[in-house]
Amino acid sequence: MKVYNSHDIKNIALLGNDGSGKTTLTEALLFESGQIKRRGRITAKNTVSDYFPVEQDYGYSVFSTVFHVEWNNKKLNIIDCPGSDDFVGAAITALQVTDTALLLINGRFGPEVGTQNHFRYTEKLGKPAIFLVNQLDDEKCDFDTVLAELQSAYGPKVVPVQYPLGTGPDFHSLIDIILMKKLTWGPDGGEPTLEDIPAEEKDKAEAMHKALVEAAAENDEELMEKFFETEHLTEDEMREGIRKGMVTRSIFPVFCVCAVKNMGVGRLMEFLGNVVPFVDEMPAEHNTRGEAVAPDPAGPASLFFFKTGVEPHIGEVQYFKVMSGTVCEGDDLVNADRGSRERMAQLFVCSGATREKVERLEAGDIGCTVKLRDVRTGNTLNAKGCENRFNFIRYPRPKIIRAIRAVNEADTEKMMAALSRMRQEDPTWEVEQSKELRQTLVRGQGEFHLRTLKWRLENLDKIPVELSAQKIPYRETITRAARADYRHKKQSGGAGQFAEVHLVVEPYSEGMPDPTSYKFGNQEIRVSVKGREEIDLEWGGKLVFINSVVGGAIDARFMPAILKGVMSRMEQGPLTGSYARDVRVVVYDGKMHPVDSNELSFMLAGRTAFSKAFREAGPKVLEPIYDVEVFVPAALLGDVMSDLQGRRGLIVGMSSEHGYEKLQAKVPLRELSDYATTLSSLTGGRASFVMKFASYELLPPDLQNKLTAENDTAHEE
Repeated sequence: MKVYNSHDIKNIALLGNDGSGKTTLTEALLFESGQIKRRGRITAKNTVSDYFPVEQDYGYSVFSTVFHVEWNNKKLNIIDCPGSDDFVGAAITALQVTDTALLLINGRFGPEVGTQNHFRYTEKLGKPAIFLVNQLDDEKCDFDTVLAELQSAYGPKVVPVQYPLGTGPDFHSLIDIILMKKLTWGPDGGEPTLEDIPAEEKDKAEAMHKALVEAAAENDEELMEKFFETEHLTEDEMREGIRKGMVTRSIFPVFCVCAVKNMGVGRLMEFLGNVVPFVDEMPAEHNTRGEAVAPDPAGPASLFFFKTGVEPHIGEVQYFKVMSGTVCEGDDLVNADRGSRERMAQLFVCSGATREKVERLEAGDIGCTVKLRDVRTGNTLNAKGCENRFNFIRYPRPKIIRAIRAVNEADTEKMMAALSRMRQEDPTWEVEQSKELRQTLVRGQGEFHLRTLKWRLENLDKIPVELSAQKIPYRETITRAARADYRHKKQSGGAGQFAEVHLVVEPYSEGMPDPTSYKFGNQEIRVSVKGREEIDLEWGGKLVFINSVVGGAIDARFMPAILKGVMSRMEQGPLTGSYARDVRVVVYDGKMHPVDSNELSFMLAGRTAFSKAFREAGPKVLEPIYDVEVFVPAALLGDVMSDLQGRRGLIVGMSSEHGYEKLQAKVPLRELSDYATTLSSLTGGRASFVMKFASYELLPPDLQNKLTAENDTAHEE
């Protein structure tokens, strides 16, 4: 395969909602470029994308597919991303390592929530974006409405460069505003016939052409001057102006295509090859030290590994982008993240499962390799003397949590190894063995996401698993002061056990002064602080432990044992067995025996006294509350609000963003277990949401009583 230099390489992310036709477009692009001789079909399970068994079984994309096409001595690296929001990690990764986003839109539905999400990512990363309206042959496609919705959502920067002459099953021609020609295709698509624009379309085409010329001229002073003088630009000048406008995100071109009939695909490739920015025309990435790393082939070799795939009979396939320098077969590189050395024994460029060997890859190019010993997704490999590291990919927080367990307990270790391997392929999966909940938790982006994980474990790794609702990580605290004492006494021949502990518990808040006295009924307890320990708890909040024992009633050497007993109950609160927090404990009296007292006795006495006092101190259960942001079409806003309020959600804000409503709410985690599935059902998959932990708040009394009763019953059993 030919080796391309940095100024002949363009990297493009192909994004779009489920059903927008990305896989079909990929086949058309590869066919049009001569990369494949026959277009595959999804129903025949022979496409370049969606080649993994899980994708073919479920009928939707799970992994991104890296492929390339060669066009007019240019190399276009394209990453076809899954459309479902459940697999958004692949889209975010692709946008980070490419330079232009191609946003595919289903002509029947127009811009959808996925369009909005993907555009928001391009906005955050400052990437050029092209809108591509597909499925113009659908009988319900209305291009003018789609264009109006795009311009309403994203403003006048959205500029059409083509428009169709009619849509529906008979679609076969469009007007190209750059060429100012009518393009007409036969039934099988392919190469169009160029004709003059019909008289009835002349005024509309000229008005659009003038708007496009003006938008292109705005990005270059010389072009602007020429436009003011002549109100005209040549085709090459328009391309130059559009390219500069795309780099600065001051223009978002709109193209038309019917991928299934291969109409408009060749013209799209001409635009991608001639107009889309090259890798060396985009702002340089920065390493972890904040230094710009330009895609210079003459610089030191530095490779960023952005994706890991696991394929049958091959094992791990590692995909990378050459951030700087040139990498050749046989190069020895150092892993900046892990310290190990790696030899690049083989280099490939890829098109799905097909890999083609190449002797070297230059800065800006994308390739893959196999059989590396110690490379993980996100690692950087450098040539000797280079110390770059990159960690610019930020994945969204999980939206769904489930407990997972192997049906056969003997498979647990094998299951954990498989989960660890799958997380390398998709970093948006998170796995945690929760000591608090005594569950293995897997966090993902939605129901499809977790269903895919279960399918792979059961069908590829042959590990039957069960997914269930996670236990809620409640917290316990107290609302008033209370005192208790407990004597632990045990005699069974030989040395006995004896300890007596008197203590007070009360709620603690940051900055509280140390206590001086307490009054319970007619009893007043004076406090003289002999020792104070403030413990930041792993699960949040604090425990403050004060030694106020006078007269040697309890030897100071037993205080750590009492604290240990208190901590054991803080880790398993008396009400629900959940972690306790924000408590102050004052040990003010007790007794000991010169022979029978020991650390174990005081630990047990301290634990029981604390438990008794805690139950008398107005104990309350706190539940985790999450901030939830929902992006939903305006017509469906009422249904979504009603559902959130039914989940004890508190609506805290509403705003509009790119044609969608953004709803902000605070919702208990207890009520969010099935939210991803319900939201999809309520909105037909047209809404999305993000959630993050906000705070702990008091659980309503009726729910607390129910929860406490359940815990007492379980404890008795």
